[in-house]
Order: sequence, then structure tokens, then C-alpha cells
Amino acid sequence: MSLPLNTFTQLENFGHSLKASSYRIQIKKTEDIYEPFLLAKKLGLKVTARGTGISYNDASLNGGGIALDMTGMNQIVEWDSTTGLARCESGVTLEQLWHQVEPDGWWPPVVSGTMKTTLGGCLSANIHGKNNFQVGPIGGHVVEFTAMLPTGALITCTPKKNADLFYAMIGGFGMLGIFTSITMKMKRIFSGLISVDAWHVPNLSRHLSGLHDHAADHDYIVGWLDAFARGKNLGRGQIHGARQLKEGEDPNSQKTMQLTYQHLPDRFFGVLPKSSLHYFMNPFMNNSGMWGVNTARYISSLRTHTFRQSHAEFHFLLDYVPNWERSFGRGGLIQYQSFLPKETAEDAWREMIQLSQRRGLPSYLCVTKRHRPDKFLLTHAVDGFSLAMDFKVTDRNRAKLSQMLQEFDRIVLKAGGRFYFAKNSETTPESTRKFLSDETILKFKKLKKRCDPNGLLESDLYRRVFR
Repeated sequence: MSLPLNTFTQLENFGHSLKASSYRIQIKKTEDIYEPFLLAKKLGLKVTARGTGISYNDASLNGGGIALDMTGMNQIVEWDSTTGLARCESGVTLEQLWHQVEPDGWWPPVVSGTMKTTLGGCLSANIHGKNNFQVGPIGGHVVEFTAMLPTGALITCTPKKNADLFYAMIGGFGMLGIFTSITMKMKRIFSGLISVDAWHVPNLSRHLSGLHDHAADHDYIVGWLDAFARGKNLGRGQIHGARQLKEGEDPNSQKTMQLTYQHLPDRFFGVLPKSSLHYFMNPFMNNSGMWGVNTARYISSLRTHTFRQSHAEFHFLLDYVPNWERSFGRGGLIQYQSFLPKETAEDAWREMIQLSQRRGLPSYLCVTKRHRPDKFLLTHAVDGFSLAMDFKVTDRNRAKLSQMLQEFDRIVLKAGGRFYFAKNSETTPESTRKFLSDETILKFKKLKKRCDPNGLLESDLYRRVFR
């Protein structure tokens, strides 16, 4: 048994700021998964699963090891439009899923900001959406999943059957086993449109109170924050709260739920191809340029208004401009996301934003959400808020940026906050222990020893946070 040299290739994270070379093995069916584990054991290598590689950090990178490309396991095995239950292979993307269920009056219960993620990746990260405060993470809507362990055993987990593995593998970033099939309950919808309320918030205090106080009136809520604003304007931005239309509210529901009505246009104003827009964005990707962009965006948000959007337009903003992350340049970008209790979020984020301004490393894009706790083992959730901050990476600022994010970690931990393994690329073992607790880590490692006795499943992320 050997690995062909032509499978050794360089893989990247979504932001193109992290790279690792691995043996990339295509997986087409469940039976293909076990042989790479036998190879890894023989050759002294480690294995990790990889979907579409949408993670902002090193969750699906495995330098010098084997990366199982799961995108070939992409069949929707069963769809029941009467019950809303879908059973899919783990390489199915959110795009495939909503294309299947939306015309029948259903929508995935939780989605990320891009439709390009695979369901296996969504479960590994236990993604949260703009409705986390209402329905929790995606794992809370999984009825059953099957997974192959590195031993070759195929297991089935539900909230009651193998419950310890159910709550540890979801959110376990693929370190206990490889998801093979996922059965999930969809969300009923009565229109292809969603009603959106948009209003501006003048400072951080109003920003957080807006997310908190208006969440109950909406099915989804999300905020944009201007990280360049200072003084009394620090934390200003705009909030979008959205609600699904009730039965009968959309007289043209049969039309709006057609896929042709949902697809994002590929041109701006019918002229400029969106696929080329990132070239035009690149000259603005500097501190002065993004100050202007953020300022202009805030000014344009001062008018409060209500409008209707398709589900795809509202949920998948990251897909609106293809390859937008390329606009950050050769060094790429990284994202830092922190989760803070509602009691401490304002002070902690004020300190972080001011620190980034003093260091000359402001975030070019900030997104806020409202959250609630959940019972998954490696949970990132709190009763509070999250703040996702995108930073441009260059050869000159990489070390300085890393140091600042370590300081962010100290601020967040002091405030009782948590981190998300699908985003941050600087989290250390010390920070991991502080927010997860030694007891939680010990429980996870005992499960890992049980599922992966030879320690074959590892990623760059796993080695970084649990080394």
C-alpha cells in the first residue's frame, strides 16, 4: 500500500492566509473511507476530512498527512416533502439541499453565510445562523447521523442512541469520526420571500441593545459594525431583523418559491460580472480605503426601511460577490470571532475595537449576532452575542496581528467569553483549556481514545488547540 505522489497537493483555508500540503484522497462512497486509515496507520500519517474548504482557519488542513476529500459523497439519499426530513451524504452542500427542499415549501433550519459548505463540515463546526437565538445551532435539528470511526466501525447516533457521541461529534471538528450520512428536519416556509427590517444604531451600546431587544420580534437578526468609528460613535452600524412570511401573506408564493426566483444574479445592474468585482475591490482594501467604505455604508444606512428579499439573498451574503475574499490580496484574510455574555460584551468589545485602532489593525468587516446556550460538548455558545472581525493579512503585519489576537483572547476570557473552532486561527491550548475547562477536554479525549485508539484523526487545528 502506498500513496501516489500526484495526490500530494497544497490546500488552503477559505481566506487564503493558511496553507498546508497533504495527500488528497477522493472519497466517493462510505466503503472508500477505511483504506486511507489503514494506509495512515502503516505509514505513520494522520487523517482529516475536508469538504469544500470554507473554514476561515486550519480546521480542514493537515500538513504532511492525508486529507479525505468528501465532496464526492454528495447524494441526497431521501427527501420527504410531507415530513420535512432529508437524509443526505455528508458531502452534500447547503446549496444542493436548499435547491431540493425550497420548491416544496421548506428551508434548511440553520445556514451559514455561504451556501457552499458541506453538511459534514456544518456538523463538524456545529454552525450557527442568524437565528441562533431562536433555534440554536444546526446540531439541534439533526435527527440521526452515521459516521465511520478510524477502526472501520460504522456507528449511528441520535440524541438518545450513542448520545455522548452525538453531542461530541457534532461540533467535534471531525476528530472522532467521519460523517457519512445526516438526517435533518427542515423548516416550513410559505413564501420564497422574507420580510426584512433595517435600521441604524449610533454606538455600541445601542447596537447590542438593538440585537437583544428586537430579537424576539424576528426570526433572524444580524448586525454590521463599523470598526473604524471612534469616540461616541464607536460600535455604530446597522441591524437587519427578518421574519418569515406567514401563510397567505405572499399572494405569489408559487412563483417566489421557484428556484429561478431565488438564484442570485451574476451581474451588477445587469452589466458588470460579479465574478470580476473583486478586482475592483482590491484598491480599497487598505485602512484609508476601508474607512471610506465603512463610513459611506453607515451614512447610507441612516434611513430605516422594510423590504422583502428572497431567502437566498438574505442568507447567503458571502456568495453575492464570488471570490470576494480574493480582494484582500496575496496574504489573504483571517477572521476572529468571539462570543460574549450579554453582561460583559459591551466593555470587552469596546476594549478590543479600541486596541485594534491603536495598533493600526482595524477590522475591515464586522458582523454581530444574538446567541443562546446549547448542550453540545465543545460548544462555543453563550447567552449573549458574537462579533466576527475580518482582518487583512500581509507579510508585514502577520506577526503584529497574531500578537493582537492573543491579546483579544485574554480580554474575551476575562469577560467569560468563548471561541469558535471554525474561525479563529490563533487560539492556543491555554486559551482552549480556559474556555472549555479541563473537565470538558478530558471527556472529549476519553471519547477520542474510544473512537480513535490509534490517534489517526488529526488536523492542524487539533494539533494547535490540543497539543
